[in-house]
Amino acid sequence: MSPFTEPDLTLLSDALGPLRDRERLAERLLDASRKHSHDPDAELDWDAPFEEGKWYWPPELVSLYGTPLWRRMSEEQRIDLSRHEAASLASLGIWFEVILMQLLVRHIYDKSLTSRHVRYALTEIADECRHSMMFARLITKSGTGEYPVPRIHHNLARILKSVSTTPGSFAATLLGEEILDWMQRLTFPDERIQPLVRGVTRIHVVEEARHVRYAREELRRQMVTAPRWEREFTRLSCGEAARVFSSCFVNPGVYDAVGLDRREAVAQVRASGHRREVMQAGAKRLTDFLDDIGVLRGPGRRLWRSSGLLA
Repeated sequence: MSPFTEPDLTLLSDALGPLRDRERLAERLLDASRKHSHDPDAELDWDAPFEEGKWYWPPELVSLYGTPLWRRMSEEQRIDLSRHEAASLASLGIWFEVILMQLLVRHIYDKSLTSRHVRYALTEIADECRHSMMFARLITKSGTGEYPVPRIHHNLARILKSVSTTPGSFAATLLGEEILDWMQRLTFPDERIQPLVRGVTRIHVVEEARHVRYAREELRRQMVTAPRWEREFTRLSCGEAARVFSSCFVNPGVYDAVGLDRREAVAQVRASGHRREVMQAGAKRLTDFLDDIGVLRGPGRRLWRSSGLLA
């Protein structure tokens, strides 16, 4: 994989360092945003046709990779499954980003609207708006249709948005951002992948690096300063969010779309050691961080284990 040289990606390198002053950090992130923000509508070639024989997602990251069913599939069917799974992940990304935008607005509601901390939150909300539109345009271009999360989880998120604590909001933010970020870091340098998908994932990785830094530092700060009940509630809500996220990661409708038996496909994914390793590898940087700041404790840790994201 190609090294990441964008200046704002280096902001993640010391994410486990000491607490940062909010305003100084926000100023750095605002500066990075001024220098390294992107316009997907202008920068990506949306009119170019998809290239024959290229993947829409790295095959090693496709849910059925390495299973007996995968070995029986034709190459064309595998590539088509990658197209549908890319659309499923884009749909999941939009759902998470809409939730994140609402949580960020709640976070800044009672804070000084002239502070750099709030200015950066508003900048991030603008980023997420562009990302959601970019993902929606990619889904439309792919011709798959969207893959919404199950209705029960869609409605449970309404409750989350109403009762989430500040640290809980930032923990959920990181859950929604870091695993997809890990996968996208493997996707955009990969020449086997469709150029448009590579462009979309590159833009998202570059801009999400700032979002991750903002959320990590605020969550670290909150886990030091929040009252005990709020920290305990955050541990539980974060564990439940991990369980929901894991179950929604790939919509099982993708298997129907490529002519597979849904029940057989889901069973093989659940039994796949490779898939389990992929999901845990994608979550490891996040779970190490959450463990370091005291989020992965008690019943919440057990929920993380049941999600399959924590080894």
